[in-house]
Amino acid sequence: MPKPVFHVAIVGAGLGGLAAAIGIARAGHKVSILEQAQELGEIGAGIQIPPNSSRILKRWGLLDDIEKLSVRPRDFVLRSYHDGTILSKQNMVPFAEETYGVPYLHIHRADFHKRLVAEAKRLGVTLQLGASVNKIDFEKPSVHLKNGNEFHADLILGADGLKSICREQLLGHPDPPHFTGDLAYRIIVKAEDMKKHADLIELTERPVINYWMGPDAHAVCYLLQGGGLYNIVLLCPDNLPEMVNTAKADLQEMLQTFEKWDPRLKTLLGIVQETSKWRLQNSQEMQSWSHPAGKFALLGDACHATLPYLAQGAAQAVEDGAVLGSLFSKIESKTQLRDILTIYENLRKGRTTRVVEGSTALRRIFHMHDGEQQRERDRQLTQEAPFEGYPNRWADPVFQKWLFAYDADKEVEVAWEKYKNDGLPGALGTLGARL
Repeated sequence: MPKPVFHVAIVGAGLGGLAAAIGIARAGHKVSILEQAQELGEIGAGIQIPPNSSRILKRWGLLDDIEKLSVRPRDFVLRSYHDGTILSKQNMVPFAEETYGVPYLHIHRADFHKRLVAEAKRLGVTLQLGASVNKIDFEKPSVHLKNGNEFHADLILGADGLKSICREQLLGHPDPPHFTGDLAYRIIVKAEDMKKHADLIELTERPVINYWMGPDAHAVCYLLQGGGLYNIVLLCPDNLPEMVNTAKADLQEMLQTFEKWDPRLKTLLGIVQETSKWRLQNSQEMQSWSHPAGKFALLGDACHATLPYLAQGAAQAVEDGAVLGSLFSKIESKTQLRDILTIYENLRKGRTTRVVEGSTALRRIFHMHDGEQQRERDRQLTQEAPFEGYPNRWADPVFQKWLFAYDADKEVEVAWEKYKNDGLPGALGTLGARL
């Protein structure tokens, strides 16, 4: 008997929506994306593609093209805010490929998005722009658009990000993003401008990801686009007005925030011409990502938005898409659609919750004030070999493996085998066995 072919409608053409579209289209199903924007594009700056994400891109045949647009950081480097003293270092080149079979990459978000759009289109995914959601009928299922049209499909996936209309429709009440108490300055400077300063030349010549850790704040810096650009993200307490989520930043205020920090970081910030402040928000954990009718589910930031401190937000959305795609390659009957969504949520929810909680916990590690706890953190980083719970989470041998070794297809293989043999209660993959 031939396998069923489903029509899947995905609300949102961000990285998670595109990943789901690619995964499901590769499994032989019809996919339509409904995107509210009038033009496709991604705002933002640098983004990180860790091994758990690059493994998926390799399997999809996209890694070579993505890497042409990327930079491979050689190390993670954690520094003291006082003077830039290196407290901890975790190698990534050659460690990532030798250990996990794929690289760790830095890429401009717009470059990543553009390549995923091209792949989705190549696979026959249709994109409908200017399609703003007004309401979702979970039983049909269908999407009612603000222009009055109704879009029908066999399954609807809500991938419409942090400010998700789909999430609010599923919950049945407003659910605005939640304040985290932090904001980010997102900055890109030209490497050629940095080379005019002797103390910045090293930062342009050796691609590493630098973290400066200090009281209530930290800075993350790395090269982009073949080393021609330098991405800077400054994370510090949120002082934006309540109803304002982004605003043009006062450079003097930014400099004052970091005036007691490493002189080299201050030199770097001194060449910044303009920037904006972005409020960092997340979502609270939901009881369920799917509707009981079995024809709707959420993915990505729509259901597990996180602080960016583990650099895993986009990677988790790509994992969501890969798991869905792998499950859709297994489905044998239309009656299994509800079960597919149950398995998807069983596989993904515990992992994404741990990432969200881990990102929040990392803020406490990064933002310590000078004192006893900070000195103990620094002692562990400088004097002890990495152990489970190590302050450098990328060097923690247990957490690192859990994060980077994740294989979406293998998780689905295990879960599907258990589902076929035992039914839904055991369909949790290796992740479920560990939780």
